[in-house]
Amino acid sequence: MTLTRNVSDITTSDSKKRKRVVFANIDAGIEANECIKVFLVSCPEEMDTADCFSTNPVDLCHFFGEEGKIYGYNDLKINIWISCVSFHAYADVTFHSTFNGSKGITDLNPIIQDICGESLVENKDEFLKTFSTEAQFFRNIISNGEVICSEASKGHDDASYSHLEPEASITEHQVVRMNLSNVPVGQLYDRLVALVHLFVDGGSPVDVTDPKWEIHFIIERNTDLGVETYFKLLGFATIYHFYHYPDSSRLRLGQILVLPPNQGRGHGRHLLEALNSVAISENAYDVTVEDPSDYLQHVRTCIDTLRLLKFDPIKSAISSTASQLKQGRLSKKTCQLRSNPPARVVDKVRQQLKINKKQFLRCWEVLVYLNLDPTDCHSMENYRASILDRMKVDVLGKDVGTAGKCVVEVPDDHDMTFVMFRSQAGGTDCTLDFEVDKDRKSQEEQLNHLLDKRMKEIFKIAEKVSLHCSSEAKLRR
Repeated sequence: MTLTRNVSDITTSDSKKRKRVVFANIDAGIEANECIKVFLVSCPEEMDTADCFSTNPVDLCHFFGEEGKIYGYNDLKINIWISCVSFHAYADVTFHSTFNGSKGITDLNPIIQDICGESLVENKDEFLKTFSTEAQFFRNIISNGEVICSEASKGHDDASYSHLEPEASITEHQVVRMNLSNVPVGQLYDRLVALVHLFVDGGSPVDVTDPKWEIHFIIERNTDLGVETYFKLLGFATIYHFYHYPDSSRLRLGQILVLPPNQGRGHGRHLLEALNSVAISENAYDVTVEDPSDYLQHVRTCIDTLRLLKFDPIKSAISSTASQLKQGRLSKKTCQLRSNPPARVVDKVRQQLKINKKQFLRCWEVLVYLNLDPTDCHSMENYRASILDRMKVDVLGKDVGTAGKCVVEVPDDHDMTFVMFRSQAGGTDCTLDFEVDKDRKSQEEQLNHLLDKRMKEIFKIAEKVSLHCSSEAKLRR
């Protein structure tokens, strides 16, 4: 028996199915940093003028889900205002319209609350009142701190001090040290969390209840003929005291931020130098930095290289290393042995300058380069070989090059993985010959790329250090 369906029934059924099919509007979303602007203001009047400082935040995508985007808004603008007086924050969110597309509508309120933390106030009027009601908030807290270094300021150009006559005031830049477990200091830091999220890449708040955390503020202190003192926050750094057996501690820099309007004026250098002085005065084991940015590492290496140039106990070792690298073409093994700093030198630098071994090796490379002639091809070839050899150890491990072992780069779905193979009886497995050769070639290409990048960093630091030394020499004449 053959079963048939009436054509009209089929048409009616298909029509009903088609009516039930709905295509949602495709919403590509918008990157958070494309619609967020940050404004730093020192007085209420700046909010209504174009003179206030504005800047873009660091990448905030991790606050907005896995895809890091905002959905459901047309012409979205998020302006975050931060008071440089009380460090409260106010967010002004505007948009033309919303639409419920394929991803829905992002709820912005809890996300902005997460970004700004305790500093966020609900409306503009409340935000404006904080300039007067909490005008002494920062001063009252910072006045109780320990001043660990101070230097005269070359002047200021901040609008909040515009009412002062230059000849009637004394301006200093100070680094003030405080413990974050102190309740008022912890409350101040809670308000600074918005700055951490907005301007420190990958920044996250520290635990203010842990007594091992402390904070160093760099401030501008302006005294009007002793009548009144004004304080302005320029930046800050958080430091953690790790226990080191048996009776010392390691100082780790957790986060450092110079507020965007004050960047490029040496305040970051001032903070790092203050940390070094604390480490030396308290005889800490050494100083380390947690996940430094490329720029922070550059500044830190410039500072430490200048310190090491004046450190007499290592001068003969640097001179000896440079002299050996000038001796024609050296074998790779010879380059490695002759370019490493002696263990006693590494230990003496750590003991007296508190520079850890890894950081000292970075500076050592610069110090050796400064003692070479860049136009001497043989010495520079030896120098590059020594840097490459050290990079191989850092990237692939100490056993690279050992007979019977082979490090192979294996691609996976997300990244490149290094795998070490050990052949039987110290030989080479013939079945891996082709893959090993291919991967070694890839490794060499990547290592040479890293070497070129490192050499550029060394040249840049050496140039800056040389310019600084030349300037100091001119001043002494």
